[in-house]
Amino acid sequence: MLPSDSCSQIRIEDCYIVSGDDCIAVKSGFDEYGIKVGIPTEHLVIRRLTCISPSSATIALGSEMSGGIRDVRAEDITAIDTESSVRIKTAVGRGGYVKDIYVRRMTLKTMKYVFWMTGSYGSPPDPGFDPKALPEITNINYKQVVAENVTISARLDGIHDDPFKGICISNVTITLAEKAKKLQWNCTDVEGITSNVTPKACDLLPEQKEAVDCAFPDDRLAIEDVELVTCSASTPFF
Repeated sequence: MLPSDSCSQIRIEDCYIVSGDDCIAVKSGFDEYGIKVGIPTEHLVIRRLTCISPSSATIALGSEMSGGIRDVRAEDITAIDTESSVRIKTAVGRGGYVKDIYVRRMTLKTMKYVFWMTGSYGSPPDPGFDPKALPEITNINYKQVVAENVTISARLDGIHDDPFKGICISNVTITLAEKAKKLQWNCTDVEGITSNVTPKACDLLPEQKEAVDCAFPDDRLAIEDVELVTCSASTPFF
């Protein structure tokens, strides 16, 4: 697992990860402690990642996200025999936000879930947590996804009176497994749109009559222009 916690300008490229947990975990602090410190994880680019993780996510956003997570750009992602793709994990009491998430060009093979968002994740917090600290989940974009041998296309569970908003999913083709679940899109307390998605999404994410291409930023992050310098040294033998 590669963790990223309360840091900015990160680039993760060309990784092959086999894990018993999330292949990449993006975090920013736990509950009231993360809220107090208030340092987000932001401006993160992940590209050309291959993940194998039968019981966890390819990329997890949270569940410790109380300092905020924003501007995550993931592209050219491959997952094989993995529980889910880019998953959002949060709950009441965590506060913070997960917003401005952009994902494109995923190739997924043998998945339990393609899309998974959870608004009730984790063990009970310690007594100091604020039950009124609701997380903000907004502007979540997925596009250009091909998935095969899938059990459930999507499980999207927001929070009552605090829905996950601004979800956009476009140009997605999902081929189901032989023993796929009958209910393919299970959605509660979410708002958004879909375009050119098969199988058809839930009513809370209506198919648009005119084609929509979900957002992905055109600008470059500063970290993308940082060159990695490699060097080698030899020790003389006496």
